[in-house]
Amino acid sequence: MRALQLILVALLAWMASLAPAQYPAKPVRLVVPFTPGGSSDVVARLISQKLAEFWGQQFVIDNRPGAGGAVGAETVVRAAPDGYTILLTNPGPGLHNAVLRKSPPYALSDFAPIIYIGYTPNLIAAYPKLPAGNLRELVDYAKAHPGKINWASPGTGSNPHIALEMLKLATGINVVHVPYKGAQQAFTDLVAGQVDAQYTSFISAESHVKAGRLKILGISGAKRLPALPDTATFTEQGVKGAESTLWVGFATAANTPRAIIDKLNAGVDKALQMPDVRGRLEQLGVEIEGGTPEKFAAFIRSEAERLAPLRKSGAVQID
Repeated sequence: MRALQLILVALLAWMASLAPAQYPAKPVRLVVPFTPGGSSDVVARLISQKLAEFWGQQFVIDNRPGAGGAVGAETVVRAAPDGYTILLTNPGPGLHNAVLRKSPPYALSDFAPIIYIGYTPNLIAAYPKLPAGNLRELVDYAKAHPGKINWASPGTGSNPHIALEMLKLATGINVVHVPYKGAQQAFTDLVAGQVDAQYTSFISAESHVKAGRLKILGISGAKRLPALPDTATFTEQGVKGAESTLWVGFATAANTPRAIIDKLNAGVDKALQMPDVRGRLEQLGVEIEGGTPEKFAAFIRSEAERLAPLRKSGAVQID
């Protein structure tokens, strides 16, 4: 009996050792915690197509929107840690829900980071009639007229909302947060002048800026955008501590075998080096990162530390 048990243990260990080498041996589910068509969904489909070509297995997109990305993220947390359920993550599902909610649905430790795909800087877009031509002038105007600027976001707890709260904390301005039930409605009202300002991406604002329907007051990233060479970054305008980006990456359930994580990391990193992938991401305004799982984990930890003041001050209340 004892000998049989030892044989079974050895057999299971042998099978486990083979699993990473054979991965993926069946279709992989890539959970996108947002509706189809958005920039995150586009990134997921672009890279999943390449992974399918590399390994001859389908990477099936599973759009699961809801609760600021928590619905999709919880699907991955509850899945078996075998690499067959992956999360396309960004600040909402991958950070805000875990560290800013009153009752977090999961913890950062419930995920195993795979790779930091890249980021796009947040831009402050404003209705042309707002009497401010840049971020510095906006801060001065807001301080002289507290509570007079209406600032839209796609919803409480969204990445643009958190970016706004960080700006308020860094500058001391008093503006009115106007949460919507989605990005499209908020953006439509900004273009129509129903609200004064909003955080957004360049890809969303580009056509409206060219047509004179919006103006860009500042760039939250580390450097200026080639498409907006005359628009200064926050730091260049003397505003520090309010930097924010819309980052994106892949993660999976904690305790997934390291060999599988490494294979996924290498596959995505390979895809990010391909000219057609790089070209499409550049069209979306994405600055490509790549790198090791440790790099992505360190980045998430640093972002969580930056959110600590918001959590301590109670500036953000996400139910």
